[in-house]
Amino acid sequence: MKLLAIEASQNRAYFLSRYEQLRDFGVDLYVLNGEGTPDFWPAGRYRIVGSKRIDDIVASARSWHEHERFDGVLTFSEAAVVTVAVVADALGLPGIGVEAAKASRNKLLMRQAHERGGAAHPRFRFVTDLDDALRAGEEFGYPFVLKPTLGAGSNFVFRIDTPAQLRERFPLAVDGIHGMTWFTMEADGLDLGPHGLMVESFLDGREFLIEALAWDDEVYLGSIVDRVTVEGDTFDDDVHHAPTALTPDEVAAVHRVVKAGAHAQGLRRSVMHAEIRFHQGQPFLLEIAVRPGGGLLDHMARLSAGYCPIRAVRDVARGMRPTVAHYRPTDVHTAGMCVMCDAGCIETIEIPTSVIESENLLFLKIVARPGDVIRRPPEGNNILGFLGVTGTSFDHVMRTMTELAASIRVTFVTARSAA
Repeated sequence: MKLLAIEASQNRAYFLSRYEQLRDFGVDLYVLNGEGTPDFWPAGRYRIVGSKRIDDIVASARSWHEHERFDGVLTFSEAAVVTVAVVADALGLPGIGVEAAKASRNKLLMRQAHERGGAAHPRFRFVTDLDDALRAGEEFGYPFVLKPTLGAGSNFVFRIDTPAQLRERFPLAVDGIHGMTWFTMEADGLDLGPHGLMVESFLDGREFLIEALAWDDEVYLGSIVDRVTVEGDTFDDDVHHAPTALTPDEVAAVHRVVKAGAHAQGLRRSVMHAEIRFHQGQPFLLEIAVRPGGGLLDHMARLSAGYCPIRAVRDVARGMRPTVAHYRPTDVHTAGMCVMCDAGCIETIEIPTSVIESENLLFLKIVARPGDVIRRPPEGNNILGFLGVTGTSFDHVMRTMTELAASIRVTFVTARSAA
């Protein structure tokens, strides 16, 4: 099979390992980046458009398709799901459609779809200025959540506990969302819906991350991962464990709300990453994205539930039903985390041999590099990388992961050395 992967603006080498997985799963993979770096993918199977305008990307993809005859088009990037939907339509290849892609990218359009479709969701309001947000806070009550409509990775997502905190955080979010990486990597010339801030009512229960599949009238929960940590006010300390601690009745309730949300967003044949939070004992939708979850969630899904989101992407892209069943956990315990570091300009990153050679290491990806400027909330939400482990119990994997993460050392450029 011959598939085309697209990013309007290349996110460094972030998705390279997933492209390599597709290749290992038998895909003859071609990569088209609107803007990108040379030698990212093997010559003959890689092109840089030289522009991230959607018309230029479509024209380049169409020209290449006329020669190579691709079986499908795909992306792993949240910032390219609408671009890929546009390209798929233009090339006559399988896709979710542009309107479903927009409803799955823009959080306001997503919430409006959930409301129309009767899928459980928090109360929400698009806010245009601080006074509007203050009025929403009075109506919804504190705490509430302030978030971008076109965000990702919890960038500029804040829990707001008081009006004074809102007055502090709102201007930071207004300024930050326009330069946010996940927004600037979008193709130019697309209608993505309203770009701004939303207020949502706060959901006070446990959170779960789900790798799922919509296929015709059914929705399958392939993997369920529990968020372990209780976040502060910036939703940035991602630590997860699988298999889930949810009961069978709770899994059934989660399935109902994910199915309702997927169909409300217009998703009938799509890989999905759903995030759910319980509130007063019932599951509510945080979001449903039309791509696999990031980091090491695909690795956790394979080991803890026997489901492979990457193979699912391969099959859906060419219009074939993936091998999937309803959620069936295994006995393998896995844990994963976003590895954090302090804010500043990175000078060195040291990973001890004991980490790399650990028998329990499942996955390690360092996405930052020397010279990068790390911004932490409220100015941004950059991470150092991802770390995952396997083990025999919840306590075992949590202890092992914490020890390995603590062994990674980062130094920062000082003002004097920078001068």
